[in-house]
Amino acid sequence: MAAVAQQVAAILGDAYVVAGDALATDPLGQYWPDAVAPNSPSPEAIAYPETEAALAALMVCAHKEGWRVLPCGQGSKLTWGRPVQGCDLVVSTGHLDPVIDHAVGDLTVTVAAGTPFQAVQAQLAETGQFLALDPAYEGSATLGGIVATGDTGALRQRYGGVRDQLIGLSLVRYDGQIAKAGGRVVKNVAGYDLMKLMTGAYGTLGMLSQLTFRTYPLAEASQTVVMAGEPAAIQDLADDVRRSPLTPIKLDLLSPQLLQDLDLGTGMGLAAQFQTIEAGVAEQVARLRGLAQPYGVTIQVLAALSETRFWQGIQQQMLPAPVTTTEPDILAKVGVKPSEAIALFETITGPLPQARIRLHSSSGIGWVRVAAEALSPANVAQLRNHCQNFGGYFTLLEAPIALKQGIDSWG
Repeated sequence: MAAVAQQVAAILGDAYVVAGDALATDPLGQYWPDAVAPNSPSPEAIAYPETEAALAALMVCAHKEGWRVLPCGQGSKLTWGRPVQGCDLVVSTGHLDPVIDHAVGDLTVTVAAGTPFQAVQAQLAETGQFLALDPAYEGSATLGGIVATGDTGALRQRYGGVRDQLIGLSLVRYDGQIAKAGGRVVKNVAGYDLMKLMTGAYGTLGMLSQLTFRTYPLAEASQTVVMAGEPAAIQDLADDVRRSPLTPIKLDLLSPQLLQDLDLGTGMGLAAQFQTIEAGVAEQVARLRGLAQPYGVTIQVLAALSETRFWQGIQQQMLPAPVTTTEPDILAKVGVKPSEAIALFETITGPLPQARIRLHSSSGIGWVRVAAEALSPANVAQLRNHCQNFGGYFTLLEAPIALKQGIDSWG
């Protein structure tokens, strides 16, 4: 083994280090072609510490030796942002002891950063609770990766973003020191809010090792209303819904191509999901139908299996799988003022009618997916300028390496 791998093995044991020819066959190795810049060497080793203490010892060594460390969970978002310009060691939290402390009565749960999102949701469901997060690639996402990338979706309409769910954490600093913040109770206001600082930091400020989230009770009933029509009518209707007493847990604007992919009509789409007691859901759906009728839009009410398939279908169209090819589609995360949402749709779908766009109506944050050949650096710069002119942003997450080398992914 190379020098890096030998030193890591001395700390963790041979079973927790991958090096040499085995790098290409490791599950994380499938992401290298789209994560690492051309002519940049691959990492010398991948480390899988099992405990927070082992992770701290590893970071002490890395700091002493001056290694460039790339942190990750299961690796599904390693391709997001700029190509890696070279690292000596990849450190995965995927093997950290996933001991879960679920305080059912306090509505909190504490997990290791490398714990799979779906595993936590399944365990919480046994007690009638859930995490109010709907991240990209939920089948492979870890809780640490979700926090590090600030990754949640349409549920921010009702529950806020990742940083609103996170109430405590432990992290290992670059020098191996362990730091803690927050606590295991919701009403914890002591000290600096380090949770907000770490959310969306992409591992640049330290490696997350343990996380505490608030949980919520599962709803008794759920229904989704999908409306389709002319862009101006959909924008006005979305504005009316936001100003009304209605309380959808999701409220998403959908591009014509995305609506067509789901076989739910033509034109722009607006989808609202309601979850509460059965009578409350029925009342809100009825009120939304009444609110929508004057706009001349089509209205479909989905429940049970059809509702589940609808939301899963959106995820599959927008975020089909982590990138594992050399020619990925272009995926961007965008944000604009909610009042400028339709203008953004028209700016993108005018020249690119096949673009798939999903925007969370109340926040103006969402996703854009287009074919790899559809955008050049000049096109990306134009869309970024449009978003920034309306107080927003355009972040290039997934794209061919050549495109990423021609423009700053972050802006």
